[in-house]
Amino acid sequence: MNKWISVATAAALMVGLAACSDPGADAPTGEAVTWADPTAKLDGVKLTVWAAQNTNTVPEKVVAAFEQATGASVDVVTIPDPYEQGIQTKVATGDKPDLAFWQPTSSMLTAINAKTNLQPLDGAPWLSKLSPELRDITGILDGTRYAALITSPAVEGVYYNKEVFAANGITEAPKNFDEMVTAARSLKAKGVTPFFEMAADRWATQWWVQVQLADAAKNGLWDKINTKQETFSSPVVLDAIKKYKSLIDEGLFNADIKTAKFEDQGAALLAGEAAMVVQVNSFFGQLQAKADTATLDQKIGFFPVGPSGPVGTFIPDQSNALVAFRTGDAKREAAARQLLSYWMGPGYQEFVTDRNTISLQPAVANPPGVPKALLDVHATLPTAVGSMQVGAVANPDLYINLADMIAGTMTPEEVAKATQDQFAQLAKAAGAPGF
Repeated sequence: MNKWISVATAAALMVGLAACSDPGADAPTGEAVTWADPTAKLDGVKLTVWAAQNTNTVPEKVVAAFEQATGASVDVVTIPDPYEQGIQTKVATGDKPDLAFWQPTSSMLTAINAKTNLQPLDGAPWLSKLSPELRDITGILDGTRYAALITSPAVEGVYYNKEVFAANGITEAPKNFDEMVTAARSLKAKGVTPFFEMAADRWATQWWVQVQLADAAKNGLWDKINTKQETFSSPVVLDAIKKYKSLIDEGLFNADIKTAKFEDQGAALLAGEAAMVVQVNSFFGQLQAKADTATLDQKIGFFPVGPSGPVGTFIPDQSNALVAFRTGDAKREAAARQLLSYWMGPGYQEFVTDRNTISLQPAVANPPGVPKALLDVHATLPTAVGSMQVGAVANPDLYINLADMIAGTMTPEEVAKATQDQFAQLAKAAGAPGF
C-alpha cells in the first residue's frame, strides 16, 4: 500500500543517521558519471532491486527484456510493508540494494540520506525525452537529481461517480472547494452519501486538509513552515483541520467513517453508494482491479480541487520513481544506471504498454486502454502545487492525528499541536536550520 507518510520510528531513524554523520559530509563531489549504451553487455553482473508489495510486479517485463539484451541478472526483492521504514532501517545499517523504488520528494530523499547513499542522476540520457513540465517536478534535492521518474506522479483530488451526479442534477464538476461542499449538501438533501472516507486505514485522511491548503502551498506555505514563520497550529492549517471536522460533524460522510477501510471506499464509489472520494492515483488502481476501462470511463470522473479553483496537489509516491544506490562497486553502480537508461529508453514503450499507464515522454504513445480519469489526473500536473510531502522538510504523522480526531480522541487544536511537535523533532533530526 502506498502511504505518503512518516511514522513514529522515523524520528529515531533520522536521529540515528544524524548522529552518525552529516548527511552530505561523505558524498563525493565533482564526480564524472558515465552512461553506457542501454543494451551494452553485462554478462555476469548481478543487480538487486528493492520493491514494495504493491510495486514488486511493476519491473517484471522491463527487467526480463533488460536481462535478455545485456546478459545481466536482476533480482527484484520485496520489502514488506511498512516499506519506507523497512528500507530506512536497512540502509542505516549498511544494507543497500543497487536500485529501489522510492518516493522522490525532497523530504524522503533527505530521509534516505541521498547525498551519501544515492547515485546522482544528473545528465541522464532520458531526461531530454521527458515532457518539459515533468522533467524537474520531483526527484531533486539541493540541486542534484537522485531519482528517475518512471510513471505519472500521484495527485490529490476528487474521484466522483458520474452517474450519481447526473441522477441528482449535477451537470458539471465543481470548480473549487466551496462548490464541492455545496454539491455535497445538495446530494445529502436527496438522500445520497456525498463523501466516503476510510478512517480505519487512516492514511488518506490527510488529503482533505492538504487540498484545502493548495492556495497557501502556491504562496509558499511549506517554506514558511520550514523556516518557522508558520506552524501547523497557524490559522491557515488549523482552519483546514477544523473545516474537515465540521464537514464530518455535518453528516456529509459515510456513517461508518470510523471503521471503513480503503477497500470499502472503492466499492462504495463504484456502486454509487457514495458520490465522491478525495484520493490519489493508487485509489484508481483499486478501481481498475474491480472494473474494466469501459465501465470506469462510464462511471468514474476526476476533478482537482482547491480553495480558489481546480488546482491539483501533486504527491509522488514510491511507485512513481527509482533511485540507484552507492554500493561501492563501480561496475554494479554503472550497471544500475544502465538499467535505468534501458527502462526509460528502449524499454519504455513496452513498459507503459504492459502497465497500461501514461507515458511521460511525448514520443512514446499512451496505451489505448488508459482510462479517461487517469488522463484527467495527469493533465492537472502542469499547474499542480506540491503537497506537504513535496514541500516540507519532514513529514509528520498528520494522517494518524486526523484519524484520531475522527475517532473522537483528539481535537483539531490537539491534531495541529501534535503534528507541529513531531515536525519540529523530525526537522531537527534532518538538520533543518532553526530547529
